[in-house]
Amino acid sequence: MKFAFFFLLILGIPLATFGQYKISGQVTEQKTGEPLAGAHIELLGSYKVTASDYQGKFTLKDVPEGKQRLKISYVGYLSDTLTLDLENNREISIGLNASSIISDEVIVSATRVDRGIPTTFDNLERKEIKQENYGQRIPYILEDMPSVVSTSNAGIGVGYTGLRIRGTAPTRVNVTINGIPLNDAESQNVFWVDIPDIASSTENIQVQRGVGTSTNGSGAFGATINLQTSTLEKDPYVELNNTAGSFSTFKNNIRFGTGLIDGHWSLTGSVSRIVSNGYIDRASSDLKSYYLSAAYRDDNTLVKAITFSGKERTYQSWYGVPGDSLGSYPGGQRYLGALGKLFYEDHAYNKGNPTYNHYSYENQIDNYQQDHYQLHFSRTFSEYWNANAALHYTRGRGYYEQYREDASLTFHDIQPVTIGNDTITTSDLIRKRWLDNYFYGMTYSMNYDSQSRLEATLGGAWNTYEGGHYGNILWARYAGNSEMRDRFYDNDALKREFNIYGKLNYRITPNLQVFGDLQYRQVSYSTRGLDIDERNITQDTLMHFINPKLGVNYQLNAGNSLYAFFGISNREPTRNDFLDAPEERHPKPETLRNLELGYRGNWDNGTLKLNAYLMDYKNQLVQTGKLNDVGVPVRTNVQNSYRMGLEIISSWQLHDDIQWDANLTLSRNKIQNFQQVLYAYTPDGTEVKNKNYSNTDIAFSPPVIGNSEFTFEPFTNVTASLQTKYVGSQYLDNTSNSNRKINNYLINDLQLTYTLEDFWNFSEAELDLMVNNLLDVRYESNGYTFSYYLGNELVNQNYYYPQAGVHYMVMLSLSF
Repeated sequence: MKFAFFFLLILGIPLATFGQYKISGQVTEQKTGEPLAGAHIELLGSYKVTASDYQGKFTLKDVPEGKQRLKISYVGYLSDTLTLDLENNREISIGLNASSIISDEVIVSATRVDRGIPTTFDNLERKEIKQENYGQRIPYILEDMPSVVSTSNAGIGVGYTGLRIRGTAPTRVNVTINGIPLNDAESQNVFWVDIPDIASSTENIQVQRGVGTSTNGSGAFGATINLQTSTLEKDPYVELNNTAGSFSTFKNNIRFGTGLIDGHWSLTGSVSRIVSNGYIDRASSDLKSYYLSAAYRDDNTLVKAITFSGKERTYQSWYGVPGDSLGSYPGGQRYLGALGKLFYEDHAYNKGNPTYNHYSYENQIDNYQQDHYQLHFSRTFSEYWNANAALHYTRGRGYYEQYREDASLTFHDIQPVTIGNDTITTSDLIRKRWLDNYFYGMTYSMNYDSQSRLEATLGGAWNTYEGGHYGNILWARYAGNSEMRDRFYDNDALKREFNIYGKLNYRITPNLQVFGDLQYRQVSYSTRGLDIDERNITQDTLMHFINPKLGVNYQLNAGNSLYAFFGISNREPTRNDFLDAPEERHPKPETLRNLELGYRGNWDNGTLKLNAYLMDYKNQLVQTGKLNDVGVPVRTNVQNSYRMGLEIISSWQLHDDIQWDANLTLSRNKIQNFQQVLYAYTPDGTEVKNKNYSNTDIAFSPPVIGNSEFTFEPFTNVTASLQTKYVGSQYLDNTSNSNRKINNYLINDLQLTYTLEDFWNFSEAELDLMVNNLLDVRYESNGYTFSYYLGNELVNQNYYYPQAGVHYMVMLSLSF
């Protein structure tokens, strides 16, 4: 089955549809008559889209006869929709008028790329985001994009989630919201659970794979994700979204917008609550969030204030499920239920307990709130110049609570207790570990567009992070002379980041353009105080990075182009890299040299993109497979490693009612030399044994990732889609040991959508049903491992994060 899937993906043959007529024409600026290159032309009610070439010309072939509606749009201009009654080929001219008010897109223009820039990227628009937004986090909404693998601690995409792109961890993915950095300054991770329903207020998402172009925040080592939140809708609206599903999962959301008031003012907002019990035992979530923006705009000025916040309360499930608890299976794909009989005689053989949760204390929770404030100012000075500036402030605070059995008293700053002749050195206790932080700063950009050959940007940012880390004891069975909420550790961190970058895109000839990008980053990081193990972690680090990029794009014709890109990115280690590293292995900054070679093709009934990449690392920080005391992977530098692969992305209109979208990533991910540190426990004490490896696979880097989606419209207002995902096997550490890996998996989801316009008092009503993991496959999407010697015997401890079998979500959306 999986080989058939790959055959179809690799084949990628366009199955032509034979309409009767052709629409061609030119898009120009209404007043000057100048051609508009890159205008978006869409045949409404179909999947036919194209873009105008450098002369503003376009062609749509195989368009059915009869009445057709054509929408033409271009950033900064008013869109136009034409109704054509096709009885023969048509050639048309469209003149677009410049918008009388500044567009929201100017806010993210400095950190985004478009079709002519020679980088590897894909966009996700609001319609697609809404279709996938059942209350799951952004990693699951991006699941079907090229080279993406998502995972969930609770097993259904609610609560703590993460993603990897091209095998790289989320700490290596640069994320911005409206150009403002979202990555945590210390861990460089993105905790999507802290902004639970940001997807409901997201207008579009751009994902750049590889180094990408310069942006704000931490350096991109696998990808850049740029979210733009709600933009102006000129008419007032209210939208109600309610979801119910398996494992007592519910989402309630209301979105609203005033439209344009008095020609200048607008207000948009969203309020959400998401609750779920989770697939894993006790992996519950209670998530609340809001989004609110107010804007003033005229023909050349935009002032926009944005605030959004999330409060999460999740039961801890980050420990994972021990491998022994998963049971054993006949091997290969592991299907459960009645369908399993088609594959195995005894489909229920030793199921084990895949929902096992190590934690049972009733208040073993993570409780955190994060408030974001952004103030954006954009001004257009002329048809050639515009500028953006933004101030931002983020306030985060919260804790996680833990019950610890037989914990060391001295470790928790409690003196041993003497009772009679006995001295008690350990005790059951309950503790809270707190984070209390502030993140603030500014971003800016100045943009020039000659409207013909040259586009240039000068931008940058200054950001400061202040973070407090401390822990206190709520209760101890043997508390000695300690008091409730005594702090047993306390330390502070200060991180400052400054960057400045310049970008240049120059059209040498009508078909050839070159791109250059140079960024300078300065990062200082200081810590003060005692960590949880009473280590003095006082240190100061100052790092300087220069990140150059260069690319070239050649337009073969209106529908086909080639590009090449080379970039270098440098980035700093994370807080845990500094704290968890042995003294003799102080972490070094990492360097990535990234080469991208690509082809983009557009035909009348489909598109095809091919991209070959090489990501060559120096001093890459890779996971050892071990976790620290809070579940964060411990990493170490390796001198030489690389990722190389081929990405194939295609979209074909197989029939008027059938669309096929597919992507496939084939990769090779290797570490040339790796030393694993193992502890040997013997009757005489603990020894350290080092084991050397060469040419091994990088952990969590599947060699094959594939997605396929067939969309079918069997009836008016009814859409059905079958989504298939394959992820190859991946290792839990860097030793390429088959005893420490995650098996490959192939899963299918089925989605049904029914839409009605002008339904009762609603302008639109939509009912969606999503059946996830349709074939009830038991699989794990993430895990970790650590190994040690007990005497002379090597012991592997594997832990996994199982994902739910077949489960469903139903969503009802009402708009008026």
